[in-house]
Amino acid sequence: MEGIVIKKNANIFTVIAGQKEYEVMPSGKTKAGGIFVGDKVEFTDSITLVKDRKNLLIRPPIANLDKMFIVVSPSPKPDFVLVDKMIVYCYLNNITPYIIVNKVDMASKEFLENVNNDYSGFLKVIEVSAKEKILKDLEDQIDGICALAGQSAVGKSSIINAIFNNEVTSTGNLSKKIERGKQTTRIVRLYKVGKGLLADTAGFSLLDLNMISTIEKDELAAYYPDFLQARGECKYRSCLHEMGECGIIRYVKEGKISKNRYTNYLKILNEIKSSKKY
Repeated sequence: MEGIVIKKNANIFTVIAGQKEYEVMPSGKTKAGGIFVGDKVEFTDSITLVKDRKNLLIRPPIANLDKMFIVVSPSPKPDFVLVDKMIVYCYLNNITPYIIVNKVDMASKEFLENVNNDYSGFLKVIEVSAKEKILKDLEDQIDGICALAGQSAVGKSSIINAIFNNEVTSTGNLSKKIERGKQTTRIVRLYKVGKGLLADTAGFSLLDLNMISTIEKDELAAYYPDFLQARGECKYRSCLHEMGECGIIRYVKEGKISKNRYTNYLKILNEIKSSKKY
């Protein structure tokens, strides 16, 4: 049979296939340390094959992530440089990013407009409130293997708990609350939600964003979809979009590209330069 690993406990793996879950161990051909939550596997009474992965994230450990919901909120003040790094990280790992605005019950109109102006032109922005249980638009997007990411205190755990509590009312097969603590933040389990699987971890504030420094300085702009048209209007192919006859700078001045996004781009570019000692 074929299935997806949804839980790992030492050498025992829980695999979901169809609507059923199976507890199996690795066969002699596979090593437990090389199997991760999210892996697509073939199994009988043991796991006989781990299929090729589209990606593998180490902190927290999860394979084959399809969608990442990057959570921001009006409080604490968002770190949009971090948000942009996470978006680039998604593109590097073949993950579809979304922006989730939590705590809309306390967000100002200006805050919501700014987030939408900066991001809705090239990815989906979803407004939710874990407190008010306004989550349907997010739940509708859960398809494939999904997880939440974002800086601390934006409400990732609250969203996860609210979604899983909602599932309890209809299926009765999930715990009422996903407990958080120092001993559980590294544990990943996938739960069936809607049409997909959602990771029960809010630990994606720990993403290894250092991998962004592996990008060459002249490659970074390619990971900004909203820069695409303007890049073609730069005078020089080697343009880093910092000065001179640059299409991106002109678009920013004309209001066609978000000034905030451009400022974030320059900050990340400078980090890349520093890391490589150009």
